[in-house]
Amino acid sequence: MPRKVIGPSRLSQIMAHLSKAPRPQLAGVKSLKLTLALRNDHFGARHFLKEDMPRIRYANPKVDIAVTKLPKTKEETWKPELVLEFSDGRTQTMSLHDKWSTNIFTELMETAGGPSWARWKAERKAAGLPLVDGSPAPTVFHPAAPDTTKTGAAAVLP
Repeated sequence: MPRKVIGPSRLSQIMAHLSKAPRPQLAGVKSLKLTLALRNDHFGARHFLKEDMPRIRYANPKVDIAVTKLPKTKEETWKPELVLEFSDGRTQTMSLHDKWSTNIFTELMETAGGPSWARWKAERKAAGLPLVDGSPAPTVFHPAAPDTTKTGAAAVLP
């Protein structure tokens, strides 16, 4: 009996993810070097590696990408980093410590996104949308305002 296909294929889902907007074309970048912990730390960098790095590779096939996952103990305090090497020979190191993957992606595109990223920013701003889907909402802290957030049983009780 033939197999029933329900919904889009796995390949079409992967291709949709790789080609979704904004397309991460890097202008003038020769190589990227990402260094992060093998496990149990650097969660934003790890999510960036899983979600955004395949899209960057797909959009920039000529860019050399090196990922180094190093073992890290709880006592060690080194931080994840992304080193960009540009075609003109200069390098720039981005610290990825305590950053969301969407913030890492945005910072990378601000650094090397070029004119396509500038157009994307203008379109999103005109539409009143965040630069990247999934970005954490900016929180505004007002020290004079009382804290009214309740969690757990306190949220149910008067």
